[in-house]
Amino acid sequence: MEVCLLRRDDSRTSKVKISISRSSVLTAIVITVLLAATPFAIWEFVRTGELYLLTHRFVDDMVARLHGPGRMRFILQPTMAIILGVRDGVKDARAGSRPFLSALVFQARRRELVRGAVASLRDLVAVAILLDVVSQLLIFRMVHPAAALLLGPVLIAAPYAFSRAATNRIARWRSEVARTAEAG
Repeated sequence: MEVCLLRRDDSRTSKVKISISRSSVLTAIVITVLLAATPFAIWEFVRTGELYLLTHRFVDDMVARLHGPGRMRFILQPTMAIILGVRDGVKDARAGSRPFLSALVFQARRRELVRGAVASLRDLVAVAILLDVVSQLLIFRMVHPAAALLLGPVLIAAPYAFSRAATNRIARWRSEVARTAEAG
């Protein structure tokens, strides 16, 4: 969706296009929800003197999330991340790029690699964070923003990175085997 605004600069009028995408709306919702929950998390920290992520309660709550509402996301979100990783790994192999993880560690174009991965996963991570917030509200009647920021991306990032790297290696190996078979 695009919104056109007219802007008047001194003696001339110009159009300014503002593009509103699904990703930007989703990101805005995530930021709003997390900012709304932050004062309550700060209040709990002041009241108890414990940082939630470093308590035994956090570990217990993680187990409760596996059995509470939204437990299917522990299957669906990593599955979607793996599918996106396979797609991007095939693209990497066709482009002749190194596997994602080794390129991330050993090449100088890390920023470009991370930017591409973020672009692929932005909506999925936003949905993961929102689902974690909703499950926290349903199970615990409270939202811990730091836990949502930690758990949501972890469910996505690790499966994505490993599947992207493995797919790249497999696709490159298969193309080498095919070239060898054609040459021989």
